[in-house]
Amino acid sequence: MVIQQNLTISEKLKILTDAAKYDVACTSSGVGRKGKTGSLGNAVEAGICHSFSADGRCISLLKILFTNQCIYDCKYCINRCSNDTVRTAFTPEEVCRLTIEFYRRNYIEGLFLSSGVFYSADYTMEQIYQAVYMLRTSYHFNGYIHIKAIPGASAELIERIGFLADRMSVNLELPTAEGLKRLAPGKTREKILKPMRQIQQGIHSQILLKGEENRLLHGKGREGFAGGASLFQPSASREDFSLETDEARETRSEYKFLSPQKIQRDRVFVPAGQSTQMIVGATPENDYQMIKVTEALYRSYGLKRVFFSAFVPVNYDSDLPALPGGPPLLREHRLYQADWLLRFYGFQADELLTEENPNFNIFLDPKCDWAIRHLEKFPIEINRADYPTLLRVPGIGVKSARRIIAARKSCPLDFPALKKLGVVLKRASYFITCSGKMQEGVRLEQDFITSGLIGEERRKAWDITHSDTYRQLSLFDDMNLEVLPSKEDLQAAAGGNF
Repeated sequence: MVIQQNLTISEKLKILTDAAKYDVACTSSGVGRKGKTGSLGNAVEAGICHSFSADGRCISLLKILFTNQCIYDCKYCINRCSNDTVRTAFTPEEVCRLTIEFYRRNYIEGLFLSSGVFYSADYTMEQIYQAVYMLRTSYHFNGYIHIKAIPGASAELIERIGFLADRMSVNLELPTAEGLKRLAPGKTREKILKPMRQIQQGIHSQILLKGEENRLLHGKGREGFAGGASLFQPSASREDFSLETDEARETRSEYKFLSPQKIQRDRVFVPAGQSTQMIVGATPENDYQMIKVTEALYRSYGLKRVFFSAFVPVNYDSDLPALPGGPPLLREHRLYQADWLLRFYGFQADELLTEENPNFNIFLDPKCDWAIRHLEKFPIEINRADYPTLLRVPGIGVKSARRIIAARKSCPLDFPALKKLGVVLKRASYFITCSGKMQEGVRLEQDFITSGLIGEERRKAWDITHSDTYRQLSLFDDMNLEVLPSKEDLQAAAGGNF
């Protein structure tokens, strides 16, 4: 591979933005930092990237690779070393100029910087560090920065970049070590988990340090920690059998925060937390395995978010799936819905799927599917159910559940009132009662509810894939027969002789 040195910055930008499109980054920044005199930009907790934030804003992010050259030959990656493609790289100065000029023109609100592995992991991370350091110090850029850490880079480089970036992420790539070995032979699970563990330990140590400072300042005990360890739900000592080897467990204690004394008042270590990404559909793992690994990452590594990326066949290789129906976008969507249930609705992976039922329903979202399979828990009385129970009802989200708790203190709620509170009655009405009464015309029967939730346009497809499910016959039921009537049959029917 030869780096093209004679390209203009515009030509490099075109190549390296296109090469970065497979890195998922549509997330809220998770950090709020106001602008200040002498600096450019700020960071808003509501969000960054080309996405819609919680407050309804459409926001943007400069998303580029530092280089598309890579020493690895990952079979699913467009930038693998065996591909014949134009290779180029930015300089740290060019990354700074692009970021500042795009920000000044109001095109972006932050930077997402990833990279192929250029010569070595340490060399690549050193180049990224120089770019981010210049942005923060020479250009005084105070906006949001998300950095993809390179597996195999030294702990010192990870720490130095962590004090400059708002969020860091290390791509897990594939859910199992076997899949990684087959499709990404140059990478190992240990190389990926090592920086992930270090970032977690750094964030955790900083929380403890902040709590200790508050304790000394206010004269309180450990129970007075502001943002103390009790808020850091995942435990660093929790065993993670699905991700770590025995050797990794024995040595992970070394990934402690190297120098908490370096913390400054205006710069903390990865304040927006860390995330990761997994490819969906490149290897034969089922949804149950994917969601179990996701749950383990949240519990054991304290991740803010796990992203899923539907496999796009950009290379031809016998080890890659053909995917005649295209990228598994619906499967990716279901995994995101399940991820939301894990993070905000109190569900566990084993509640959503099992080894006997390892894949999500293509016609129903995971919450509706769970509710239909557990009708013994319904209906619930909307005027008495507690908050966790309300969250289990399809059509009731976090905001509407909180509104219900607050509104019913003044008066009993009925169905029109629930609609005003934001409840989606098209789904929720099958599972709730108001003052002991269900909505008129609703029956707590599995087939009735399933039919209503799926909708008329998908009922035939449901019948075909679930032929063993009981359903009452209809006068207009064609029994899914696709054979058209003959000409003689049509003539007989027209003449009343059929």
